[in-house]
Amino acid sequence: MKITVVGLGAVGGLLAARLALAGHQVSALARGRTLQAVRERGVGLRMGGQVQHAALQASDDPAAFGPQDLMLIALKGQALPGLAGTLAPLIGPHTLIVPAMNGVPWWFLQTPALQARFTAAQRQLDSVDPSGDTGRVLPLSQVLGCVVHLTCSQPEPGVVQHGFGDRLIFGEPAGGVSERVNRVASVFAEAGFKAEASHDIRREIWFKLWGNMTMNPVSALTGATADRILDDPLVRGFMLRAMAEAAAVGAQIGCPIEQSGEERLAVARQLGAFKTSMLQDSEANRALEIDAIVTAVHEIGARLGMATPNIDTVLGLVRLMARTRGLYPASV
Repeated sequence: MKITVVGLGAVGGLLAARLALAGHQVSALARGRTLQAVRERGVGLRMGGQVQHAALQASDDPAAFGPQDLMLIALKGQALPGLAGTLAPLIGPHTLIVPAMNGVPWWFLQTPALQARFTAAQRQLDSVDPSGDTGRVLPLSQVLGCVVHLTCSQPEPGVVQHGFGDRLIFGEPAGGVSERVNRVASVFAEAGFKAEASHDIRREIWFKLWGNMTMNPVSALTGATADRILDDPLVRGFMLRAMAEAAAVGAQIGCPIEQSGEERLAVARQLGAFKTSMLQDSEANRALEIDAIVTAVHEIGARLGMATPNIDTVLGLVRLMARTRGLYPASV
């Protein structure tokens, strides 16, 4: 399969390396030191005590590769709106577009089931697609939803370190399992991932978001690992209240949560003293992925007329912290 990975950070690098090593024709959009490193040495993959190098084409120009069978978008949410307009050369009439990204994707309210609940203007989420360019350039008919359940890091440009987990979930935005979903899942399964097809990918997206919507910003605000956050009863209580608000919002948009907040935090506790992706970005002085993970939940709740005081609080605090440090756009 002819595949381009857009963004060679930790997740993008891991996906690109394993797909290339599985024999696919993989290219990648990258920039700066990462682009230079991949052109010289390929992507270095540290996994299971071994180091492998995957050769692939790399460029900072989407026109270098032409239309693809599959385009994987592995960017931070805040990077996509500015880049979406440049991706058209990669998209042919049969290209499948798979955003392997955290949080709420741009298409989340665009599904037929929500047309009666929201106006056309309300279905465009300003938090993740402020200009509407992403939705215009990336046709919904060619999009598959994806949820990534794994951890990895990028210790240096062009090198990725796998942590734990290798589960990927794929599904149709409108729901149901299709031949193309099964085909994409098979490609990733053959590359060594635990890939599966979901009948309701929106619900899978919201479930993951429900779990990391609080842990991520709280870790960035405090600098604490997950175990220390969960050991503080006041912080834990605050997180549970915010999770209850997000669960209530999800129930109104067809994404009910069956697990309790305590059950979800018990799962996080089993992972030990890990650093969330937002904490890693904060420590590295990289832009924080606030909008897709927190702002979008606040925005959907507001459009439903629902009060979300705890979500609003964590959003206001983490956004102000990030703006103070230059890790989030200044207020207009």
